Amino acid sequence: MAFSPKLLAQGERVVMELRTHIKKMVVPLIVLVLTIVAALLLAWWVRSNDWIVYVIVAVAVLAIVLWVVIPFLRWRTSIYVVTNRRLITREGIVTRTGRDIPLYRINDVTYEKDLLDRLLGCGTLIVSDATDKAGVKLYDVPKVEKVHVTMNELLFQHDDGSDDGEFPPGEPPRGPVAPTNPF
Repeated sequence: MAFSPKLLAQGERVVMELRTHIKKMVVPLIVLVLTIVAALLLAWWVRSNDWIVYVIVAVAVLAIVLWVVIPFLRWRTSIYVVTNRRLITREGIVTRTGRDIPLYRINDVTYEKDLLDRLLGCGTLIVSDATDKAGVKLYDVPKVEKVHVTMNELLFQHDDGSDDGEFPPGEPPRGPVAPTNPF
């Protein structure tokens, strides 16, 4: 599911549109293959009893829906979008949830990569913002280091010089405060 351009504000453009790494689908794919093989073997083994074969097929279909179709739909409907103004996250199959963080509110972007992530070229991007809410963790981001660099480039473009995360871009930068004479 691609991000709709009609959800962008005037003058806003998409810089990156990301989905979690395909590694999220490895376990569901293994479950799919094992479920089909097990169902075929069991159905062949009890082929003389029709109602048991129907039960085996029903259980296999239920397992495939729960452990393959639903994870695939979650993967397909989860998206991370970085625009020139904000970070957008959207996820959910039936009930959609999302969070938008203006770039000028972001005060820290870090990433984590374990051994498997390093081998597959993905990682977790952690975005902290200047609000009371906890930061956002974007799991299994493909090419996370490149995304990290791009995010930092965007943040420096929108830096207002205050380093407090309170004021939007466009406000005059705060200059150094002149020391006052205490005497």
